[in-house]
Amino acid sequence: MTKTARPSDTQQNDDSELAEFGYKPELKRSLGNFHTFAAGISYISILTGTFQLFYFGYASGGPAYWWSWPMVFVGQFMVALCFAELAAKYPIAGSVYNWSKRVGNQHLGWLAGWMMLTASIVSIAAVALAYQLTLPQISAVFQFVGDGTGKYDVATNAVILAAVLILFTTLVNAFGVKLMARINTAGVFIELIATVVLIVLLAAHFTRGPGVVMDTQGTGDGQPAGYLSAFLVASLASAYVMYGFDTASSLGEECLDPSRNAPRAILRAIIASFVLGGLILLFALMSVSSLNGGKLSTDGLQFVVLDVLGSTAGKAMLWCVLIAVTVCALAVHTAAIRLAFAMARDNNLPASSLLAKVSPRFHTPVLPAVIIGILALAILVVNIRQPQIFTVVTSIGIIMIYLAYLGVTAPMLVARLRGRWQPAEGRFSLGRWGLPVNILAVLWGLGMTTNLIWPRSAVYNAAPPYHWYLQWGAVLFVGVIAGGGFAYYWFVQRHRTGVLAEHRLEAPAQAAGAAPATD
Repeated sequence: MTKTARPSDTQQNDDSELAEFGYKPELKRSLGNFHTFAAGISYISILTGTFQLFYFGYASGGPAYWWSWPMVFVGQFMVALCFAELAAKYPIAGSVYNWSKRVGNQHLGWLAGWMMLTASIVSIAAVALAYQLTLPQISAVFQFVGDGTGKYDVATNAVILAAVLILFTTLVNAFGVKLMARINTAGVFIELIATVVLIVLLAAHFTRGPGVVMDTQGTGDGQPAGYLSAFLVASLASAYVMYGFDTASSLGEECLDPSRNAPRAILRAIIASFVLGGLILLFALMSVSSLNGGKLSTDGLQFVVLDVLGSTAGKAMLWCVLIAVTVCALAVHTAAIRLAFAMARDNNLPASSLLAKVSPRFHTPVLPAVIIGILALAILVVNIRQPQIFTVVTSIGIIMIYLAYLGVTAPMLVARLRGRWQPAEGRFSLGRWGLPVNILAVLWGLGMTTNLIWPRSAVYNAAPPYHWYLQWGAVLFVGVIAGGGFAYYWFVQRHRTGVLAEHRLEAPAQAAGAAPATD
């Protein structure tokens, strides 16, 4: 427990949700309202997401791909509303895992947690790859492998740059939440200021009207369903940005007044990202000197910034993008650590007692920080000579997160229909809108997951060498992770499940009244 100026009864109330799960408080409770918001907004990271895959969205769907932005927002906002209601009742580490366990059962909770954990590790690798899309644009000095024109130059160099970033996030997270929060808060502040400045600067250089978002540039020609086929592929670029808002609740055991702050932070993070990110994309299309040529489809928003703002101001803005990528990777790594800690605390991972150990000096789980960093690096090394490394790694990460989210919204819907779900009294609640919102959240999750995992060569094997297993890579990878992981859990780990003694709440009455999970 941390020393704070808050009254003792309020501090005890902060920990009351832990008692329901049978856990004793161990993580240092020191994060305020803005820190919680910063965790959510940095995971979503407006500048990271928009700058990383704009080139893909534009190449796949032309300027009209912009409409995927509001489409994804509406769907994900339904999910965020469900999560906000859950966060008000259960603001706890490893939010997705514990929520699924509580509204569903311990088996579904494990699967949702496992998918989210592996997705987070993949996402760390995906975010770290964004360094390659920005640093060489600032200076050719950062292209260490070849000159960027060789077949594997970009992919190999991307892994080297990403490795540096992952090493940084591993070290910061190992040294405790306070250092992470300071860096994260400063980075988010810079990102938000830079985002607003960029929007204003782009607005001052309009060369065409907003009607540009109706231009498909013939990307639907020859497609099975016309432009709809192209649009669904392009929507990957928007889907990549708006997720991770649950991070605000994953830090619930380290936040002050989490049952009030976490729901607000979740909703504020996704709304702010939608508004600011949507304006960046729209104004970029309205201000770039020309919509023709290959630069928009290869260099993306980095090209737009340099084209519109010029070399000096443009490169200054790209440094801000780099800061955004850094804090985004840091936030994703942090969320993954909290999830690993939450699952290990329930003895739901191999070597759980070691993974759940909280450093008495840094008040954070150190071993998960290191292992997660190593696994993220391994994903990059495996794909080091994969020309489609950016879209392949990114797509798989998004698919697994959408599946993990379904592992929460689907059982929550079942609980509503059976009358078993009751929001926290006096906290955020959807009221009578809960059922329709929950239905839309589940339908959205199913539809978008199907769209993302569909074995399209345009996403998973757009360049040679062409192999069936590359085109079906997402299906195979997700199948192996989900099937293999659950098989291990079912035959081995589930027989050991239960809150570890060193993490169990000492009060017998409380712990007995709140088993870690129910079948």
